[in-house]
Amino acid sequence: MFAPTSRFEAERPVSPPLPRSFGAVDLEFRETDGVTRAFRMYQAGVMRARFPNVSGPPEAVLINTAGGLTGGDCITVGVETGKGARAIVTSQAHEKVYKSSGGTVSMIASLRLGTGASLEWLPQPTILFDRARLTRETHVEMAGDSEFLGVEAVIFGRTAMGETMRSGALSDYWSIRRDGRLVHADRFLLEGGVSGALARMPVLAGNAAVATIRHAAASAAAKLGVVREALADDGAASAWNGLLLARIVTRDGYGLGAALARVLTVLRGRPLPPVWNI
Repeated sequence: MFAPTSRFEAERPVSPPLPRSFGAVDLEFRETDGVTRAFRMYQAGVMRARFPNVSGPPEAVLINTAGGLTGGDCITVGVETGKGARAIVTSQAHEKVYKSSGGTVSMIASLRLGTGASLEWLPQPTILFDRARLTRETHVEMAGDSEFLGVEAVIFGRTAMGETMRSGALSDYWSIRRDGRLVHADRFLLEGGVSGALARMPVLAGNAAVATIRHAAASAAAKLGVVREALADDGAASAWNGLLLARIVTRDGYGLGAALARVLTVLRGRPLPPVWNI
């Protein structure tokens, strides 16, 4: 209806999109003369990996320098343990996924274990704030005689502050293949009214924290008894075909941390990495 009053008004750009965080880590471990070392380390964007001075297998600590994630952010992690290599990958702190103003956080992990290799995938729990949106995938490719221990844990809302996650979305997918054959697939999906769904008995019965532990090894079934004892009333466990699966459900993040420490210590035969206690 009216012409621009100046060329600057006529050329006013469209508002730029919100900044997004992108990060990647790619690690490869190899064994030489009975000692495992990091052979390759790639890091980009907001993601870093650091190696504390520890005895035994190397521990890689993943760090998100952005301090948290929100809609549209993307994180990818690749880990490969070569023949006979043993390694541990954990995280510096609880990952935090904040309210989304548009888009979904994407987190993808690809884990490969060579012949006779061992990998412990032990990221600390993820905290989902109200209206957070997260899609997470974890894919494990194992040689037939390798051993894997992995955990995923989610806290719905900042429970230590009395906060809840009323709405949002979570899609969590796992797959484990042994010698190329799919031996385990699992999907957890919530979208929309999260707090209402969590209150339902078949979901979390009003609890706000959940974790799944997966242990794939020839000796996995032999540990079922001690795992069930460590779980006490906080979950349940089953074992079949070289795979042990334990699920933990607790009222809040504090209870989840205590239960994870008990069960993972039993499975590992030693305490959790020190970074879990910081």
